[in-house]
Amino acid sequence: MRTRGPPDGGYGWVVVTSAFFVMGLTACLNKNTGLFFLDIQSHFGVLTSTTTWVTSTTIGMFHLTAPVASALTVRFSQRAVIIVGGLLSASSMALASLGFSLPWLYVTMGILQGIGISLAWLPTNSMLSHYFSRWRPIAFAIASSGECFFAIIFSPFFHWLLETYSWQGAFLIIGGLQLNMCVCGAVMRPLEEAKENPHVDSAAAVPPKRKPIFRLSLMRKPELLLYILFAIFAAAGIFIPPLFLVPFAKSVGMDSYWPSSILSTMALADLAGRLLCGWIANMRLVRNLQLLRMVVSLLGVVVLLLPVSHNYWAILVFTSLYGFLFGCVMAVHIIAIVDIVTLEGFDSGLGLFMLFRSIGGFIGPPAAGWLVDQTDDYSSAFYLSGVCIISSTVFVTLVDRLVQRRNSVGAKVHREVIPDDSEGGGVK
Repeated sequence: MRTRGPPDGGYGWVVVTSAFFVMGLTACLNKNTGLFFLDIQSHFGVLTSTTTWVTSTTIGMFHLTAPVASALTVRFSQRAVIIVGGLLSASSMALASLGFSLPWLYVTMGILQGIGISLAWLPTNSMLSHYFSRWRPIAFAIASSGECFFAIIFSPFFHWLLETYSWQGAFLIIGGLQLNMCVCGAVMRPLEEAKENPHVDSAAAVPPKRKPIFRLSLMRKPELLLYILFAIFAAAGIFIPPLFLVPFAKSVGMDSYWPSSILSTMALADLAGRLLCGWIANMRLVRNLQLLRMVVSLLGVVVLLLPVSHNYWAILVFTSLYGFLFGCVMAVHIIAIVDIVTLEGFDSGLGLFMLFRSIGGFIGPPAAGWLVDQTDDYSSAFYLSGVCIISSTVFVTLVDRLVQRRNSVGAKVHREVIPDDSEGGGVK
Protein backbone atom coordinates (compact mmCIF):
# COMPACT_ATOMS: atom_id res chain seq x y z
CA MET A 1 0.00 0.00 0.00
CA ARG A 2 1.53 3.31 -1.09
CA THR A 3 1.62 6.13 1.49
CA ARG A 4 0.47 9.44 0.19
CA GLY A 5 2.22 12.62 1.32
CA PRO A 6 0.66 16.02 1.98
CA PRO A 7 -1.53 17.09 -0.97
CA ASP A 8 0.29 20.45 -1.23
CA GLY A 9 -2.70 22.21 -2.75
CA GLY A 10 -6.28 21.47 -3.75
CA TYR A 11 -8.56 21.71 -0.72
CA GLY A 12 -5.49 22.80 1.24
CA TRP A 13 -5.97 26.34 -0.03
CA VAL A 14 -9.48 26.35 1.48
CA VAL A 15 -7.81 25.35 4.75
CA VAL A 16 -5.32 28.21 4.34
CA THR A 17 -8.19 30.68 3.85
CA SER A 18 -9.99 29.44 6.96
CA ALA A 19 -6.71 29.49 8.90
CA PHE A 20 -6.24 33.11 7.80
CA PHE A 21 -9.44 34.08 9.62
CA VAL A 22 -8.74 31.90 12.67
CA MET A 23 -5.28 33.45 13.10
CA GLY A 24 -6.73 36.94 12.83
CA LEU A 25 -9.57 36.33 15.28
CA THR A 26 -7.33 34.66 17.87
CA ALA A 27 -4.74 37.45 17.76
CA CYS A 28 -6.97 40.50 17.23
CA LEU A 29 -7.36 41.14 20.97
CA ASN A 30 -3.78 40.46 22.09
CA LYS A 31 -2.37 42.73 19.37
CA ASN A 32 -4.63 45.60 20.47
CA THR A 33 -4.66 45.15 24.25
CA GLY A 34 -2.72 48.40 24.59
CA LEU A 35 -5.77 50.33 23.39
CA PHE A 36 -7.76 49.17 26.42
CA PHE A 37 -4.87 49.15 28.90
CA LEU A 38 -5.17 52.67 30.33
CA ASP A 39 -8.99 52.56 30.48
CA ILE A 40 -8.98 49.29 32.43
CA GLN A 41 -6.25 50.60 34.74
CA SER A 42 -8.18 53.81 35.35
CA HIS A 43 -11.51 52.01 35.84
CA PHE A 44 -10.18 49.79 38.64
CA GLY A 45 -7.58 52.29 39.96
CA VAL A 46 -4.68 49.83 40.05
CA LEU A 47 -0.96 49.86 39.26
CA THR A 48 0.49 49.16 35.83
CA SER A 49 2.02 45.87 36.98
CA THR A 50 -1.37 44.73 38.34
CA THR A 51 -3.14 45.45 35.05
CA THR A 52 -0.52 43.62 32.98
CA TRP A 53 -1.51 40.36 34.67
CA VAL A 54 -4.65 40.29 32.51
CA THR A 55 -2.60 40.05 29.31
CA SER A 56 0.02 37.87 30.97
CA THR A 57 -2.64 35.39 32.09
CA THR A 58 -4.07 35.24 28.56
CA ILE A 59 -0.63 34.56 27.08
CA GLY A 60 0.21 32.08 29.82
CA MET A 61 -2.97 30.03 29.47
CA PHE A 62 -2.67 30.13 25.68
CA HIS A 63 0.69 28.39 26.02
CA LEU A 64 -0.02 26.18 29.04
CA THR A 65 -3.02 24.51 27.43
CA ALA A 66 -1.19 23.84 24.15
CA PRO A 67 -0.36 20.20 25.08
CA VAL A 68 -4.04 19.67 25.93
CA ALA A 69 -5.04 21.16 22.57
CA SER A 70 -2.47 18.93 20.87
CA ALA A 71 -3.78 15.79 22.61
CA LEU A 72 -7.41 16.67 21.82
CA THR A 73 -6.46 17.26 18.18
CA VAL A 74 -5.00 13.76 17.93
CA ARG A 75 -7.85 12.17 19.91
CA PHE A 76 -10.72 13.84 18.05
CA SER A 77 -10.07 16.12 15.05
CA GLN A 78 -8.76 19.58 14.27
CA ARG A 79 -12.24 20.66 13.18
CA ALA A 80 -13.94 19.76 16.48
CA VAL A 81 -11.26 21.36 18.65
CA ILE A 82 -11.29 24.61 16.65
CA ILE A 83 -15.08 24.92 17.01
CA VAL A 84 -14.86 24.39 20.79
CA GLY A 85 -12.08 26.99 20.97
CA GLY A 86 -14.20 29.52 19.09
CA LEU A 87 -17.15 29.00 21.44
CA LEU A 88 -14.95 29.35 24.52
CA SER A 89 -13.20 32.50 23.22
CA ALA A 90 -16.48 34.23 22.38
CA SER A 91 -18.02 33.29 25.74
CA SER A 92 -15.00 34.57 27.65
CA MET A 93 -15.23 38.04 26.11
CA ALA A 94 -18.98 38.22 26.69
CA LEU A 95 -18.39 37.42 30.36
CA ALA A 96 -15.45 39.86 30.56
CA SER A 97 -17.73 42.65 29.33
CA LEU A 98 -19.61 42.44 32.65
CA GLY A 99 -16.50 43.99 34.24
CA PHE A 100 -17.25 43.01 37.83
CA SER A 101 -13.64 43.35 39.03
CA LEU A 102 -10.04 42.95 37.93
CA PRO A 103 -9.88 39.34 39.23
CA TRP A 104 -12.98 38.71 37.08
CA LEU A 105 -10.95 39.83 34.06
CA TYR A 106 -8.12 37.52 35.13
CA VAL A 107 -10.56 34.58 34.93
CA THR A 108 -12.52 35.55 31.81
CA MET A 109 -10.25 37.59 29.55
CA GLY A 110 -7.22 35.82 30.98
CA ILE A 111 -7.83 32.13 31.69
CA LEU A 112 -10.89 31.38 29.52
CA GLN A 113 -9.76 33.50 26.56
CA GLY A 114 -6.29 31.95 26.71
CA ILE A 115 -7.68 28.41 26.67
CA GLY A 116 -10.10 29.26 23.85
CA ILE A 117 -7.54 30.74 21.48
CA SER A 118 -5.15 27.86 22.23
CA LEU A 119 -7.81 25.31 21.25
CA ALA A 120 -8.38 27.20 17.99
CA TRP A 121 -4.80 28.18 17.14
CA LEU A 122 -2.87 24.94 17.64
CA PRO A 123 -5.08 22.58 15.58
CA THR A 124 -5.14 25.20 12.82
CA ASN A 125 -1.34 25.07 12.62
CA SER A 126 -1.47 21.29 12.82
CA MET A 127 -3.79 21.09 9.83
CA LEU A 128 -1.61 23.44 7.77
CA SER A 129 1.47 21.32 8.46
CA HIS A 130 -0.25 18.12 7.37
CA TYR A 131 -1.79 19.62 4.23
CA PHE A 132 1.47 21.12 2.92
CA SER A 133 5.10 20.12 2.46
CA ARG A 134 6.71 21.91 -0.49
CA TRP A 135 4.54 25.00 -0.02
CA ARG A 136 4.46 24.85 3.79
CA PRO A 137 6.35 28.15 4.41
CA ILE A 138 4.07 30.04 1.99
CA ALA A 139 0.93 28.44 3.46
CA PHE A 140 2.00 29.40 6.99
CA ALA A 141 2.93 32.92 5.89
CA ILE A 142 -0.43 33.52 4.20
CA ALA A 143 -2.41 32.05 7.10
CA SER A 144 -0.48 33.88 9.81
CA SER A 145 -0.82 37.16 7.90
CA GLY A 146 -4.43 37.08 9.04
CA GLU A 147 -3.14 38.39 12.37
CA CYS A 148 -1.74 41.47 10.62
CA PHE A 149 -4.72 42.02 8.33
CA PHE A 150 -7.17 41.94 11.21
CA ALA A 151 -4.91 44.12 13.37
CA ILE A 152 -4.81 46.77 10.61
CA ILE A 153 -8.61 46.81 10.42
CA PHE A 154 -9.35 46.38 14.11
CA SER A 155 -6.95 48.96 15.58
CA PRO A 156 -9.06 51.99 14.50
CA PHE A 157 -12.26 49.95 14.83
CA PHE A 158 -11.49 48.99 18.45
CA HIS A 159 -10.57 52.61 19.20
CA TRP A 160 -13.98 53.68 17.89
CA LEU A 161 -15.70 50.95 19.93
CA LEU A 162 -13.81 52.10 23.02
CA GLU A 163 -14.93 55.70 22.62
CA THR A 164 -18.50 54.79 21.68
CA TYR A 165 -19.37 51.86 23.96
CA SER A 166 -16.56 51.88 26.58
CA TRP A 167 -14.26 48.90 27.03
CA GLN A 168 -17.11 46.71 28.37
CA GLY A 169 -19.22 47.21 25.25
CA ALA A 170 -16.18 46.74 23.03
CA PHE A 171 -15.41 43.38 24.69
CA LEU A 172 -18.97 42.14 24.07
CA ILE A 173 -18.72 42.99 20.35
CA ILE A 174 -15.27 41.36 20.11
CA GLY A 175 -16.78 38.19 21.59
CA GLY A 176 -19.40 38.20 18.84
CA LEU A 177 -16.68 38.54 16.21
CA GLN A 178 -14.76 35.60 17.65
CA LEU A 179 -17.78 33.34 17.14
CA ASN A 180 -16.80 33.30 13.47
CA MET A 181 -13.98 30.90 14.40
CA CYS A 182 -16.65 28.21 14.71
CA VAL A 183 -17.57 28.73 11.05
CA CYS A 184 -13.90 28.56 10.05
CA GLY A 185 -13.46 25.35 12.02
CA ALA A 186 -16.47 23.76 10.31
CA VAL A 187 -14.90 24.45 6.90
CA MET A 188 -11.62 22.75 7.83
CA ARG A 189 -11.83 19.15 6.64
CA PRO A 190 -9.41 16.79 8.39
CA LEU A 191 -6.91 15.26 6.01
CA GLU A 192 -8.05 11.70 6.75
CA GLU A 193 -11.50 12.58 5.40
CA ALA A 194 -9.97 14.31 2.41
CA LYS A 195 -7.94 11.21 1.54
CA GLU A 196 -10.76 8.72 2.09
CA ASN A 197 -11.43 6.61 -1.00
CA PRO A 198 -15.17 6.50 -1.71
CA HIS A 199 -14.79 3.30 -3.76
CA VAL A 200 -13.45 1.29 -0.83
CA ASP A 201 -15.95 -0.43 1.46
CA SER A 202 -15.42 1.03 4.94
CA ALA A 203 -16.31 -2.32 6.52
CA ALA A 204 -13.46 -3.97 4.66
CA ALA A 205 -10.96 -1.23 5.42
CA VAL A 206 -8.08 -2.10 7.70
CA PRO A 207 -8.24 0.04 10.86
CA PRO A 208 -5.28 2.40 11.10
CA LYS A 209 -2.65 1.90 13.72
CA ARG A 210 -3.47 3.92 16.82
CA LYS A 211 -0.85 6.59 17.38
CA PRO A 212 0.06 8.01 20.79
CA ILE A 213 -1.96 11.04 21.85
CA PHE A 214 1.09 12.96 23.08
CA ARG A 215 4.81 12.18 22.70
CA LEU A 216 6.67 13.32 25.82
CA SER A 217 9.67 11.32 24.60
CA LEU A 218 10.51 14.27 22.33
CA MET A 219 11.88 16.01 25.42
CA ARG A 220 14.91 13.72 25.14
CA LYS A 221 15.99 15.59 22.02
CA PRO A 222 18.62 18.22 22.97
CA GLU A 223 17.62 20.25 19.89
CA LEU A 224 14.05 20.61 21.16
CA LEU A 225 15.20 21.43 24.71
CA LEU A 226 17.39 24.26 23.42
CA TYR A 227 14.60 25.48 21.15
CA ILE A 228 12.32 25.59 24.19
CA LEU A 229 14.88 27.79 25.98
CA PHE A 230 14.85 30.07 22.94
CA ALA A 231 11.06 30.20 23.21
CA ILE A 232 11.13 31.16 26.90
CA PHE A 233 13.58 34.05 26.44
CA ALA A 234 11.96 35.26 23.23
CA ALA A 235 8.46 35.16 24.73
CA ALA A 236 9.63 37.08 27.80
CA GLY A 237 10.56 39.96 25.48
CA ILE A 238 8.41 39.70 22.40
CA PHE A 239 5.03 40.20 24.12
CA ILE A 240 6.10 43.43 25.85
CA PRO A 241 6.22 46.05 23.03
CA PRO A 242 2.59 45.64 21.80
CA LEU A 243 1.38 46.05 25.37
CA PHE A 244 3.36 49.21 26.18
CA LEU A 245 3.56 50.90 22.79
CA VAL A 246 0.31 52.90 23.13
CA PRO A 247 1.02 54.02 26.73
CA PHE A 248 4.58 54.99 25.66
CA ALA A 249 3.24 57.00 22.71
CA LYS A 250 0.78 58.82 24.96
CA SER A 251 3.50 59.49 27.53
CA VAL A 252 5.49 61.47 24.93
CA GLY A 253 2.50 63.62 24.04
CA MET A 254 0.46 61.76 21.41
CA ASP A 255 -3.31 61.99 21.66
CA SER A 256 -6.48 60.88 19.91
CA TYR A 257 -6.11 58.38 17.06
CA TRP A 258 -2.31 58.66 16.56
CA PRO A 259 -1.43 55.66 18.77
CA SER A 260 -3.98 53.42 17.03
CA SER A 261 -2.61 54.52 13.64
CA ILE A 262 0.85 53.39 14.81
CA LEU A 263 -0.59 49.97 15.65
CA SER A 264 -2.14 49.75 12.18
CA THR A 265 1.18 50.69 10.55
CA MET A 266 3.00 48.11 12.66
CA ALA A 267 0.47 45.48 11.59
CA LEU A 268 0.97 46.41 7.93
CA ALA A 269 4.74 46.03 8.32
CA ASP A 270 4.13 42.74 10.15
CA LEU A 271 2.13 41.53 7.13
CA ALA A 272 4.97 42.43 4.76
CA GLY A 273 7.49 40.64 6.98
CA ARG A 274 5.48 37.43 7.12
CA LEU A 275 4.92 37.25 3.37
CA LEU A 276 8.49 38.17 2.43
CA CYS A 277 10.11 35.87 4.98
CA GLY A 278 7.71 33.06 4.05
CA TRP A 279 8.73 33.47 0.40
CA ILE A 280 12.44 33.44 1.32
CA ALA A 281 11.95 30.31 3.43
CA ASN A 282 10.07 28.65 0.58
CA MET A 283 12.94 29.44 -1.83
CA ARG A 284 15.30 27.51 0.51
CA LEU A 285 17.91 30.26 0.11
CA VAL A 286 18.95 29.83 3.74
CA ARG A 287 18.09 27.32 6.45
CA ASN A 288 14.98 28.09 8.49
CA LEU A 289 16.91 28.23 11.76
CA GLN A 290 19.62 30.38 10.18
CA LEU A 291 16.98 32.81 8.92
CA LEU A 292 15.31 32.82 12.33
CA ARG A 293 18.57 33.70 14.08
CA MET A 294 19.13 36.69 11.80
CA VAL A 295 15.67 38.21 12.15
CA VAL A 296 15.49 37.65 15.93
CA SER A 297 18.85 39.42 16.41
CA LEU A 298 17.69 42.42 14.36
CA LEU A 299 14.37 42.48 16.23
CA GLY A 300 16.14 42.74 19.58
CA VAL A 301 18.28 45.65 18.38
CA VAL A 302 15.24 47.55 17.07
CA VAL A 303 13.37 47.11 20.37
CA LEU A 304 16.38 48.46 22.30
CA LEU A 305 16.48 51.54 20.04
CA LEU A 306 12.73 52.22 20.04
CA PRO A 307 12.64 54.27 23.31
CA VAL A 308 15.03 56.89 21.85
CA SER A 309 12.17 58.10 19.58
CA HIS A 310 10.10 60.92 21.06
CA ASN A 311 8.01 62.17 18.13
CA TYR A 312 5.38 60.60 15.91
CA TRP A 313 7.56 59.96 12.85
CA ALA A 314 10.47 58.47 14.80
CA ILE A 315 8.13 56.13 16.69
CA LEU A 316 6.44 55.24 13.40
CA VAL A 317 9.77 54.24 11.81
CA PHE A 318 10.87 52.06 14.73
CA THR A 319 7.47 50.41 15.17
CA SER A 320 7.39 49.68 11.43
CA LEU A 321 10.79 48.00 11.69
CA TYR A 322 9.61 46.12 14.77
CA GLY A 323 6.45 44.99 12.97
CA PHE A 324 8.38 43.84 9.90
CA LEU A 325 10.93 41.82 11.89
CA PHE A 326 8.25 40.44 14.22
CA GLY A 327 6.41 39.20 11.13
CA CYS A 328 9.60 37.54 9.88
CA VAL A 329 9.97 35.71 13.20
CA MET A 330 6.34 34.57 13.16
CA ALA A 331 6.70 33.25 9.60
CA VAL A 332 9.62 30.95 10.47
CA HIS A 333 9.58 29.94 14.14
CA ILE A 334 6.74 27.39 13.86
CA ILE A 335 7.86 25.67 10.65
CA ALA A 336 11.34 25.31 12.19
CA ILE A 337 9.82 22.81 14.63
CA VAL A 338 9.37 20.40 11.70
CA ASP A 339 13.12 20.64 11.04
CA ILE A 340 13.77 19.71 14.68
CA VAL A 341 11.25 16.88 15.37
CA THR A 342 10.03 15.98 11.81
CA LEU A 343 6.41 16.13 10.66
CA GLU A 344 5.48 13.00 12.63
CA GLY A 345 6.36 14.70 15.92
CA PHE A 346 5.10 18.16 14.96
CA ASP A 347 1.82 18.16 16.92
CA SER A 348 3.46 17.06 20.18
CA GLY A 349 6.55 19.20 19.53
CA LEU A 350 4.43 22.30 19.00
CA GLY A 351 2.47 21.54 22.17
CA LEU A 352 5.65 21.24 24.24
CA PHE A 353 7.11 24.36 22.62
CA MET A 354 4.01 26.37 23.51
CA LEU A 355 3.78 24.91 27.02
CA PHE A 356 7.24 26.02 28.06
CA ARG A 357 7.00 29.31 26.16
CA SER A 358 4.29 30.22 28.67
CA ILE A 359 7.04 30.75 31.26
CA GLY A 360 8.33 33.72 29.29
CA GLY A 361 4.79 34.96 28.64
CA PHE A 362 4.02 34.87 32.36
CA ILE A 363 7.23 36.60 33.45
CA GLY A 364 7.83 39.20 30.72
CA PRO A 365 4.83 41.61 30.85
CA PRO A 366 4.54 41.72 34.68
CA ALA A 367 8.30 42.25 35.02
CA ALA A 368 8.11 45.08 32.50
CA GLY A 369 5.12 46.56 34.36
CA TRP A 370 7.06 46.40 37.63
CA LEU A 371 9.99 48.24 36.03
CA VAL A 372 7.63 50.93 34.73
CA ASP A 373 6.14 51.37 38.23
CA GLN A 374 9.63 51.63 39.76
CA THR A 375 11.13 54.00 37.19
CA ASP A 376 7.96 55.82 36.08
CA ASP A 377 9.32 55.44 32.54
CA TYR A 378 7.92 53.18 29.81
CA SER A 379 11.37 53.00 28.17
CA SER A 380 12.52 50.49 30.79
CA ALA A 381 9.96 47.97 29.49
CA PHE A 382 11.47 48.14 25.99
CA TYR A 383 15.02 47.75 27.32
CA LEU A 384 14.01 44.58 29.17
CA SER A 385 12.30 43.29 26.02
CA GLY A 386 15.34 43.90 23.82
CA VAL A 387 17.75 42.16 26.21
CA CYS A 388 15.51 39.07 26.43
CA ILE A 389 15.08 38.84 22.65
CA ILE A 390 18.79 39.18 21.90
CA SER A 391 19.63 36.59 24.58
CA SER A 392 17.33 34.07 22.89
CA THR A 393 19.47 34.03 19.73
CA VAL A 394 22.18 32.08 21.57
CA PHE A 395 19.89 29.06 21.79
CA VAL A 396 18.76 29.28 18.15
CA THR A 397 22.43 29.19 17.11
CA LEU A 398 23.04 26.05 19.18
CA VAL A 399 19.91 24.35 17.80
CA ASP A 400 20.95 25.11 14.22
CA ARG A 401 24.37 23.54 14.79
CA LEU A 402 22.88 20.40 16.36
CA VAL A 403 20.36 19.97 13.55
CA GLN A 404 23.09 20.47 10.95
CA ARG A 405 25.29 17.87 12.66
CA ARG A 406 22.39 15.40 12.85
CA ASN A 407 21.54 15.90 9.18
CA SER A 408 25.20 15.46 8.19
CA VAL A 409 25.44 12.18 10.09
CA GLY A 410 22.17 10.99 8.55
CA ALA A 411 23.33 11.88 5.05
CA LYS A 412 26.66 10.08 5.61
CA VAL A 413 24.90 6.92 6.80
CA HIS A 414 22.55 7.13 3.83
CA ARG A 415 25.47 7.34 1.39
CA GLU A 416 27.14 4.34 3.01
CA VAL A 417 24.01 2.18 3.06
CA ILE A 418 22.94 2.73 -0.56
CA PRO A 419 26.17 1.40 -2.17
CA ASP A 420 26.05 -1.65 0.14
CA ASP A 421 22.48 -2.38 -0.89
CA SER A 422 23.36 -1.93 -4.55
CA GLU A 423 26.28 -4.35 -4.30
CA GLY A 424 24.28 -6.93 -2.37
CA GLY A 425 21.28 -6.81 -4.69
CA GLY A 426 23.10 -6.38 -7.99
CA VAL A 427 22.68 -8.87 -10.86
CA LYS A 428 25.88 -10.42 -12.21
